Amino acid sequence: MPELPEVETVRRGLAPVIEGQIIARADVNRPDLRWPFPERMAARLTGARVLGLRRRSKYILADLSTDETLLVHLGMSGRMLISGEQVGTFVHEHPAAQKHDHVVFHMANGARVTFNDPRRFGAMDLMPTAQADRHPLLAALGPEPLGNAFSESHLVDRLKGRKTPVKSALLDQKIVAGLGNIYVCETLYRARIHPARKVGDISATQVASLVPIIRQVLTEAIEAGGSSLRDFRQTDGELGYFQHSFDVYGREGLACRTTGCTEKVHRVVQSGRSSFYCPACQR
Repeated sequence: MPELPEVETVRRGLAPVIEGQIIARADVNRPDLRWPFPERMAARLTGARVLGLRRRSKYILADLSTDETLLVHLGMSGRMLISGEQVGTFVHEHPAAQKHDHVVFHMANGARVTFNDPRRFGAMDLMPTAQADRHPLLAALGPEPLGNAFSESHLVDRLKGRKTPVKSALLDQKIVAGLGNIYVCETLYRARIHPARKVGDISATQVASLVPIIRQVLTEAIEAGGSSLRDFRQTDGELGYFQHSFDVYGREGLACRTTGCTEKVHRVVQSGRSSFYCPACQR
């Protein structure tokens, strides 16, 4: 499932094409994805101007001139692809409709944004903009890891006294929003902390050190256009490239990249998810 860097990459790709633009027509080609679409979704979107595009955790939020906000969740395989408008140095012509083109936004500037989702685990919803923070998917989220509210003191306070593995704690969206399996594995490798280590056994200094590492990993991933493992594509259809920089994720059995280390990357399953780590470097 796309994590924060992938969602932010999509948001940045969409912003110059649809911010300030009017949705001339919205086509909704099925009644639901993961959940039913909101009532009269196509009619409520048609004619609305996109005032701004933002991200909260793994969700894209489009604030509209109708005082409503469109929430988009990409799910496992969702893609938002732009055609008919210049993206970077290329102009992508409108392609023929595809089987899994579930929602299509025809913009007044001639661009088309297509939400394609073969597995249909994505979702969309409409809500009053003034109440967006109270939406059930957003209300309990912790601070953004790249924002000022995510600080060393915040993380130390939220992890104090916990007996859960540090990997599980960092995946808790109530503690920090947007982190997923890939970037937590990479963070813990750089911090030299074993993913199964209990939070209560980690010093406050080590916990605090996770904050700048998390920010660094996410920033590097965003600059690389995210990570493409199976389905993720940028808005121009291109792959992300951060997967080529993974130190441990998906590298089971391969040599640790730490200079002088002779150990290989191991994998262990935690709460149904694979954790990758170096047993020599991470304690």
